[in-house]
Amino acid sequence: MARNLKLSQLQTARAHASSYAEWREISLELDALTGLDLWKIETASDNYHHELLRERLLTLRQWQTSHNHKLLIRSLREGLHHDLGNMGNPLLYGRAHVGTKRLIEDYVDQVCASLEYLCDATIEHLSNDEKLALFEDILRSFGQPALQLSGGATLGMFHIGVCKALDEQGLLPSVISGSSAGSLVASMIGSHTREELQDYYNGDALYKHAWSWNKLRDGLRGKGFANQKQLETFIRQNIGEYSFQEAFEKTGKHINVSISPIGANQKSRLMNELTSPYLLVWSAVLASCAVPLLFPPVTLTTKTAEGLHQPYMPLERWVDGSMRSDMPRRRLMRLYNVNYFIASQVNPHIVPLLESERRRRQTGKITSLPRRILKTQAKLLSMGALQVVHDKVSNEAMRAMLSHGYTMLSQSYYGDATIAPQKYTSQHYRHMLQNPTKESVIWFRQQGERATWARIDQIRVQSKISMTLQKCVASLLHRKAHNWHEAEVRALLGTRPANASGIIQSV
Repeated sequence: MARNLKLSQLQTARAHASSYAEWREISLELDALTGLDLWKIETASDNYHHELLRERLLTLRQWQTSHNHKLLIRSLREGLHHDLGNMGNPLLYGRAHVGTKRLIEDYVDQVCASLEYLCDATIEHLSNDEKLALFEDILRSFGQPALQLSGGATLGMFHIGVCKALDEQGLLPSVISGSSAGSLVASMIGSHTREELQDYYNGDALYKHAWSWNKLRDGLRGKGFANQKQLETFIRQNIGEYSFQEAFEKTGKHINVSISPIGANQKSRLMNELTSPYLLVWSAVLASCAVPLLFPPVTLTTKTAEGLHQPYMPLERWVDGSMRSDMPRRRLMRLYNVNYFIASQVNPHIVPLLESERRRRQTGKITSLPRRILKTQAKLLSMGALQVVHDKVSNEAMRAMLSHGYTMLSQSYYGDATIAPQKYTSQHYRHMLQNPTKESVIWFRQQGERATWARIDQIRVQSKISMTLQKCVASLLHRKAHNWHEAEVRALLGTRPANASGIIQSV
């Protein structure tokens, strides 16, 4: 009886935790009380290749302890693979209240320790340039994570909490994509420094007047029922006047914005510093937020070398990115070598389905197989029917609607780790098309934070090695620049010995 009371008290305290540190401490206490901490210590499990991970862990530890640089490098260069031994299996992360098998965490920590050791160590047979090339090759082979933020109108403020929770744990990826409302949050994150973001996380810096409404007759005439000029002001106030290239140069974050065409002879696009470096970020976000009926299609705007604004692809107009490509996995994989997707999903037509999908993935019961087959067949039949009708009709507006319906059905709305609200209430739906307030920003942010805390350990296991590699590459690049600067100074000293003291002081 006392044990059950203690469990209930801890679960209540966990649900109302105000920080990840508090939430984690309570979760660890729950694992100790329920005996799940013993499950984490036991290495054996059918859900991952524990023998392989143990062997790799001991090998790396041996070569690092003995300072055998050559064998340590070979071991990392040949044996470092993403999701080694199926250690990212979701079944390993839903059992305990927090964490997973200790062996997995120890392996990841050892890999990162070995990488940092090699990065910092003086190795006689390896120059800094050679070491940099080695780490770049390993990073290219291993890949990196990406964060994908879905559409969902004002519900997208949930994404702010997701980004804050990841940022505080050092797990916010440098690659962030967004569609519709998600594109706004992705662009806010990608156009502000970490220090600047604190006021956005708190709701203080966020410009909050997003929605105003047109007259009914304007909506019926195709001008949109919502005021697009007000939305544009909202977006520009919160993002600024950066091009994609300028935003990347400021923060090092890769902003990716999905937009959908209105014409049949154009495909959806992913706008970023690689595909459209001079495009104004706010322009792409405005297009990605242009939900049909609510807003008219958007002509994009680019920035010239002189800083002037002019139309980009003026013959094309664009609308809501989530209609065609809510979470563009393939293009991100191709452009940024992404190996792991963190999805923050708030779409009101998707969230209600996520809980049943999560339970199916966690249990993997064979009894759910007939239902899964029926769902898959129904989806394929619906897609086929839409395609047949699309090919038969001649009306362009109808063809566009059918095409949007097809792509919405064919999309994947999940990630390798999916973060979403537990459920939607009437209060959530009332916020959908309302202007945010500081109170509502904090309300949504806290939901996003709490939902993310439950995924932190899963994300850390899959992301920590990539992020350690990125830090090592950045450190080696900095060292290369410093060495180059020193070489320039020495060369200058050699040619102008009379001014040596002055040069040294200036350096």
